[in-house]
Amino acid sequence: MKVGVLALQGDVREHVSALIACGVTPISVRRSAELDQIDALILPGGESTTIAQLSEVFGIYDQIKDRIVQGMPVYGSCAGMILLANEILDAKVGQKSFGGLDITVRRNAFGRQVDSFESDIAFDDGSADLIRAVFIRAPWVERVGDGVQVLAAVDKHPVAVRSQRLFATSFHPELTGDHRIHRYFIEEVARPALEKVK
Repeated sequence: MKVGVLALQGDVREHVSALIACGVTPISVRRSAELDQIDALILPGGESTTIAQLSEVFGIYDQIKDRIVQGMPVYGSCAGMILLANEILDAKVGQKSFGGLDITVRRNAFGRQVDSFESDIAFDDGSADLIRAVFIRAPWVERVGDGVQVLAAVDKHPVAVRSQRLFATSFHPELTGDHRIHRYFIEEVARPALEKVK
């Protein structure tokens, strides 16, 4: 399985390192030819409007949207969650997303940079162990559509959700050294989705 990391802006290097730690060889994706090589994609944290704009500059915005519609497994963290959401609250004028995940997210819901925090939260992957979550200008989910599973919440706000092959967290697992979230994406989301296609 070839997993790409959208490498236009944000914490790309940290996701690449997490994938390597999980035994996956990552591909940094900036261009159409690189997007053609991958089976699954990670949308990193960063600035969601900038990532969307740069994807248009690099000519891959529509291609990513099309691959999502065609069934490519995608994981989005923080800004990546915003980029997967069908609806964005407090969006900048003209802000775009790739869409595909039937959720409504609120940008910067937990506050500004100075309000960033870490917390140990329960993650519904069958383990009783808490996971360390880093929230940096993080969104939260205000609405989940039919078929969207809530995997984690903070103060009753969903912060990890999944709908079949699409998975998103409002926190940054790539910053903790704990690769449980990346393994979940690889083993529970991407691999089963890709095996169904074969």
